[in-house]
Amino acid sequence: MIFSSMKQPKYLDEAFESVLKELLRMFLKKHRDYGKDNILDMGELGIAYRISEKFNRIKHLLRNGREPENESQEETWIDIGVYAVIAVLLRRGWFKRLKVKEKSKKK
Repeated sequence: MIFSSMKQPKYLDEAFESVLKELLRMFLKKHRDYGKDNILDMGELGIAYRISEKFNRIKHLLRNGREPENESQEETWIDIGVYAVIAVLLRRGWFKRLKVKEKSKKK
């Protein structure tokens, strides 16, 4: 989501909730593309490696003071947040056991 086009929150908790909604949208978008196997294959260690790669990417971009050519820095932070939530879901057994709720079709 492009930050400049977003409604500006009045309170920090509203801002936090707005970012959480972005994490959910990113999770659902990527979950449709990847499914569960990419996480379940390597489990929590795989998530740690993915977060490490994202973290190293953001460090590199910040140190060099340049904008990326592909995924934005904000998207990278969102990905890190999504992976962190997935790790918690995995630890609780929810990621493997539960499915994404299908959206009901409005008539």
